[in-house]
Amino acid sequence: MERKMSDRQEKTRLLTKDIFKSSLLGAVKKMDPRYMLGTPVMFVVEVGAVLALLLTVAPTALGDSPQAVEEQNLRLYNGIVCGLLFLTVLFANFAESVAEGRGKAQAASMKKTRQDTGARLLGPDGKETAVSASLLKRGDVVLVKAGEVIPGDGEVIEGIASVDESAITGESAPVTREAGTDFSSVTGGTTVVSDWLKVEITSQPGESFLDKMISLVEGASRQKTPNEIALNTLLTALTVIFLLVVATLYPFALYAGVRLPASAMIALLVCLIPTTIGGLLSAIGIAGMDRVTRFHVIAMSGKAVEACGDVDTMILDKTGTITFGNRLAADFYPVGGKKKEDLIDYAVLSSLYDPTPEGKSTAELGRGMGTRVGEMEGEEPEFLPFTAQSKMSGVNLKSGVRIRKGAAEAIKEMVRAEGGSIPEDLDSVVSEISGWGGTPLVVAADHEIYGVIYLKDTVKPGLAERFQRLRDMGIKTIMCTGDNPLTAATIAKEAGVDGFLAECRPEDKIEAIKKEQAEGKLVAMTGDGTNDAPALAQADVGLAMNSGTSAAKEAANMVDLDSDPTKILEVVEIGKQLLITRGSLTTFSIANDVAKYFAIIPAMFTLVVPQMQVLNIMRLATPMSAILSALIFNAVIIPCLIPIAMRGVKYRPMSAEKLLLKNMGIYGLGGILSPFIGIKLIDLLTAPVLELLGI
Repeated sequence: MERKMSDRQEKTRLLTKDIFKSSLLGAVKKMDPRYMLGTPVMFVVEVGAVLALLLTVAPTALGDSPQAVEEQNLRLYNGIVCGLLFLTVLFANFAESVAEGRGKAQAASMKKTRQDTGARLLGPDGKETAVSASLLKRGDVVLVKAGEVIPGDGEVIEGIASVDESAITGESAPVTREAGTDFSSVTGGTTVVSDWLKVEITSQPGESFLDKMISLVEGASRQKTPNEIALNTLLTALTVIFLLVVATLYPFALYAGVRLPASAMIALLVCLIPTTIGGLLSAIGIAGMDRVTRFHVIAMSGKAVEACGDVDTMILDKTGTITFGNRLAADFYPVGGKKKEDLIDYAVLSSLYDPTPEGKSTAELGRGMGTRVGEMEGEEPEFLPFTAQSKMSGVNLKSGVRIRKGAAEAIKEMVRAEGGSIPEDLDSVVSEISGWGGTPLVVAADHEIYGVIYLKDTVKPGLAERFQRLRDMGIKTIMCTGDNPLTAATIAKEAGVDGFLAECRPEDKIEAIKKEQAEGKLVAMTGDGTNDAPALAQADVGLAMNSGTSAAKEAANMVDLDSDPTKILEVVEIGKQLLITRGSLTTFSIANDVAKYFAIIPAMFTLVVPQMQVLNIMRLATPMSAILSALIFNAVIIPCLIPIAMRGVKYRPMSAEKLLLKNMGIYGLGGILSPFIGIKLIDLLTAPVLELLGI
């Protein structure tokens, strides 16, 4: 137990020894100017550091007089400025490297499962050939026996087996994979625990789901999101503006009689441009994807995570998401004066070969109530499976009797077509069961209706509160179900969703998504079947279950490794957290810059323009100490904010107005006050040192 706790703590720690070492090395490697061009703000800081280094070696290179160099000990001052500027760039690169390092540490464990393994390739004649898994291509069929690793992504075409997916999902409990079901998809790198499977490979070498996971987790193919690009463009524009400001400020300072060394002007520029958010922007985006990954969800792009934060509407399946999905037979209700015993017998007969949970539970409940079907099982009836078109299933007995069970309207239509009559109390029984939130299955034999099976489903506990949280975020929830409108309305009311689609077909989901999108809304939905693939592709955020089909996973832009449909609720909150973290730190950074303007500029001109003493609120000692103190604060604040960038700002559902006020109150006010306090304290320490050094 203690060992598990320590492992969990190690996994959730912000920095481990390995991550720290790799991040430090990565921060140095990122100093390459070709890489720094991708972050214009920090590139300007690096250029400034290089110029300060030049001034350290040749103090008069940018116009400073030899006399000033000697009097003010500028060579040492330039060296200090150079060191602080390089440290600022290093801290910014370190923040990004930490975010990447956490992902790379996770990817390292995944790579262990990608080791080249052998495969039993089956030829057209069924003959086995031992080949390397790396040689398998799409369409190949392989046999995987107990204890063997599945060599690639694929679909089970024959067999049923338990599969250990802990290498992918982290869950130790094996899952069942079976041909011909929605749980036929398997992932390369997982292990067959029992029995055997015939798998048709669906991926090319290097394109498996595991390969994509490793690439995404490592951040090798991470692209900047639209919001990130827009903010980066804004920061670049501000940098250009302040570059022009400093360029014009220098001659103005000379005219006013303020003679500052070139290195001080470089430091001034760095203090004025938005270096704090510029240094953390990339780290915030990478950390957002990392939080989703650690939640066992693989996002195909940063854009998908960001889109979660902007979601307006959520489409949710009822079965398995809002309810437990195990609709079980709870009772039998005869109609039209029929005997309950006859209803039970016909219901059990129609369910003997029905593999669904509804069919199995109906047969079990009937046996528990003393059905006489045991005497009739020898008939070996012809089983007709349920279809979305017929909305019924049943059996054809050798005696010619045809038994059907299914949706009330479908059974009634069939009975009318065969010349039968509809019992007067049928609709009231169906309505009563639907009113309880159950699902009514009507049972008919030939052209006579015998009664109704009451299937009971249960809403998952706590969902009403979670949907209220979504409502507080401004997100509308719509439940999709194949149930009749009355049952759907009852479940929707109990769960607390905002709307529902009853008797919903796959194409109805697409129409619902398009309707919301036409109103300018972003839509999220979950799915696992091949029939969900078109809707998952249409949605702005499509979360596919890892247990689902390959088609669903290919269509979605997120895959839930734990196959929990309700996880979309948490994923949206993580997306919101990403946007709020970026917004909060941007607010803090801008507020920091405003405070630094008041700290530096008045101190520069106070000696020449005494009236500016009014604005010198901090009472900083000298222009040189003011700029140096601001530069030190500018460098130190970045690593102080790394934990917030990595873990994210804690999100609580609230209106946009309240969120804005909270942001301005905490990060806006905090961003203004912290430089006043920090720069003043640093100035109290640096001013005597600079005086001692003759600067």
